[in-house]
This record gives sequence, C-alpha cells and structure tokens, in this order.
Amino acid sequence: MSTMQIAGRHLAVDRKGFLASFDAWDHEVAEAMAADQGLILTPRHWLVIEYLRDYYKEFGHPPSPKLVIRAIGDEISPHVACTRRTLEGLFPAGGCKQACHIAGLPDYFCHSC
Repeated sequence: MSTMQIAGRHLAVDRKGFLASFDAWDHEVAEAMAADQGLILTPRHWLVIEYLRDYYKEFGHPPSPKLVIRAIGDEISPHVACTRRTLEGLFPAGGCKQACHIAGLPDYFCHSC
C-alpha cells in the first residue's frame, strides 16, 4: 500500500489508485478523483456513485451494471432506455470500473464490472 494526496489529504491506496479504506471516501475525494480522470461529476454521476456505495455497504460487493440499470436506470436516463452504454458514456474511462474507483470501492471487488 502507498499513500496518495487526494483532496488535500494523504489517503492509503493500492497500486492501481483505489482507496484502501471504504470509509476514507467522501464527496471531496470523489470530486478530486474524477477531476484527475477528466470528469466533472453531474447529478447523473452522483446517482450511480451513491447507488454503488449504498449497495456495497449493504451487501459487501458492488452491483453488476445490469442491477444498476434495473434499480436506477429510469433516474439516470429518464427519456431514453438506460443501457450499459449509457453507464459507459457517464464513465468513459472504464465504465463501471471507473465508477467503482470514484465511489471509493476497493479494486478487488470490481470484478462484476
């Protein structure tokens, strides 16, 4: 494990830059991680991020993209059917994997992406 300065704090991260501690995450950390990846988080991004975190907190692993779409797809894309491509459009540098990274989920749990 190494540390990385994110949002003005030194946080433990793995070799891929995923947070080592789920509890070290907050909105400032997410904003900083997204900015480092060239993203500006919109309300649609936050829907996905908050859903990932809530699901992980309850079940101990992230939901599959299919589950995200089924649970909050209408909120993410109210006028057109939400698909995996919709999620990949929101998180273009890795889709669900990038969303898990910004949401502060550990890397080894993102195998469902």
